[in-house]
Amino acid sequence: QVQLVESGGGLVQAGDSLRLSCAASGRTFISYAMGWFRQTPGKEREFVAAISWRGDNTYYTDSVKGRFTISRGNAKNTVYLQMNSLKPEDTAVYYCAAGVTFSTIHQGYTYWGQGTQVTVSS
Repeated sequence: QVQLVESGGGLVQAGDSLRLSCAASGRTFISYAMGWFRQTPGKEREFVAAISWRGDNTYYTDSVKGRFTISRGNAKNTVYLQMNSLKPEDTAVYYCAAGVTFSTIHQGYTYWGQGTQVTVSS
């Protein structure tokens, strides 16, 4: 069992940066691939980024490539999403997720956090 708690969201202006954190409980964190997804009202949950359990493989959706960076600190049971050059279209609730496989779809993840709101004003 893994419990995930996101933090770091907030209200920023376009061009600003934010770093989201996702703290995981459970001794098996190191064996899970981790992902970040986001969702806006009325839309499906959208894949943002994923990182393999060893941290040696990452993948991003096209709209965030070059701006967002996913990383993990296995010693701290934490995964991060550094978001630079934020745009109003990045506004969403951001969720972290843990799964046994490296995946870009939400069905590939078993455990989810409660989400953290990111709002980017123009």
